[in-house]
Amino acid sequence: MTPIYNIPQKGLEKMKKKYLIISISVLLVLSTCLYVFISDTTEKVVISSNKESNRSVVNTNALTMMYETEAGSGEYQVSSDTSWPTDGYTFNETLSKCENGSALTWDNENKRVVVSTSVSDKCYVYFDKEPDVIYLASYITSQYTTDGENGLYYHDADLANGAGDNSYRFSGANPNNYVCFGTDEVSCPEDNLYRIIGVFNGQVKLIKSTSYGNYVWDDGNSNTWDASTKPDIYTTLNTTYYNTLGSEWQSKIATHSWKVGGMARDTSATAKDYYDTEVGTGQSGYEETMKIGLMYVSDYGYGASEEYWTTELNNYEPTVDSNWMYLGAYEWLISRNSGNTYSAFSVGSAGYVGSRRVNYTYAVRPSFYLESDVTYASGSGSMTDPLKIN
Repeated sequence: MTPIYNIPQKGLEKMKKKYLIISISVLLVLSTCLYVFISDTTEKVVISSNKESNRSVVNTNALTMMYETEAGSGEYQVSSDTSWPTDGYTFNETLSKCENGSALTWDNENKRVVVSTSVSDKCYVYFDKEPDVIYLASYITSQYTTDGENGLYYHDADLANGAGDNSYRFSGANPNNYVCFGTDEVSCPEDNLYRIIGVFNGQVKLIKSTSYGNYVWDDGNSNTWDASTKPDIYTTLNTTYYNTLGSEWQSKIATHSWKVGGMARDTSATAKDYYDTEVGTGQSGYEETMKIGLMYVSDYGYGASEEYWTTELNNYEPTVDSNWMYLGAYEWLISRNSGNTYSAFSVGSAGYVGSRRVNYTYAVRPSFYLESDVTYASGSGSMTDPLKIN
């Protein structure tokens, strides 16, 4: 016969209480560790009571992932994915909810969603589709089809009389190359309109559409530009003008090497001739690393329609109606005249390129290269619908 043990009532109650405390403690430990995640490698949706494990109890009914169909659409569809999105989507904390009120957060380090809960729950995780990133330089070069289409020319070795530097340059009377820079206003003020000279080694080069003001190239009537001596135009551009821009816009401007060694004036030189001696293979002399410069002589030359690229820049008056870079006033260029110590190149009010004393007061249009990671936001590039950038 099996012996029967009688447990006193008081002892029985004490034992039940002990087991109850232990059970509650275990449940609390499990509930505080309970979380939902998907491995950032290949794992499925998991509910686990062990933070170190990503292969515990699998329960794909624990949550539903909702992907936005198009960026900004606000429309979502159920996804059958069994891993968290790693690219192209952003966790929407506002829409993501659980039926029983559990809190959802994004674990950015491990790229997964974590749910803090002490109850069984069903969660809906929403992901917004990120807009496609379009770099400004890529957007511009994508407008190129054949030379002259959309005002763009690809200056490779096959382009007759071109620069031969594999740049993309705008040429002609009035291409759609306007950019709004320095403001986020919906309607871009005229003072914030810039124009694209071209794309050079993946960087977009801009020039202010209108004059920043009339300034001397150097008040001391010296065109010296070297490591120890800078002309006044350097300070005008890289301090006076640069400081008018907010820090957000300053950060979009690349520090660049500008070729300021200069060259001798040649009344028979074409755009290609000036390119070679100013910035091309024949260039020599000092280079200044800075943010802001002016357009080169060759930039102005290639701004004209293609048929004028064999015309001497000294006789560029006929191009004014076919050159979007023509301002209609005397304007300073970046290059000094190495043939003397007191002059630099400029565009005359009639449209030709000449050389003037650096203590003359002429229009100045700041020019600069944008960082290569600047992206296209919107716009067609016209004056009334300029390109907007991020």
